Amino acid sequence: MSSIPKAASSAILQRGDRFLLVLRRNPPSADMYAFPGGRAEPGEAPEEAALRELEEETGITAHSPQLFATYDLKTHAADGAVVSHFFLSVFRVEADGATIATAADDAAAIGWFTVEEIRRLPVPQSVLECAERLASSGE
Repeated sequence: MSSIPKAASSAILQRGDRFLLVLRRNPPSADMYAFPGGRAEPGEAPEEAALRELEEETGITAHSPQLFATYDLKTHAADGAVVSHFFLSVFRVEADGATIATAADDAAAIGWFTVEEIRRLPVPQSVLECAERLASSGE
């Protein structure tokens, strides 16, 4: 059985060799570190959702979203049934480097991590892939 994915977006904010990650409080990625993000609201464009979620979860107002990657993410139950299905749009964003991030909303904790540190954290595969791509490209 196919399912219709829900729209979701996340924001990659990078400072030097570090990426801003939040520790998720709620499913589908509870207790995992991820880029700030979440479900789009009705009628909200993917880039608007990324900027809104970043601000809600970290207090950082960002701008200039650039689509970086997309993922079709499905979570399955033991019997194979689809439990959740999201189409995730991942954006690189820019923000004032002096702004301090604070954990809020769905974020239980927050931090700036290098790719080496991200490899040792519980993260969705999509987060590691994006961080590794950016680190290896020197962007």
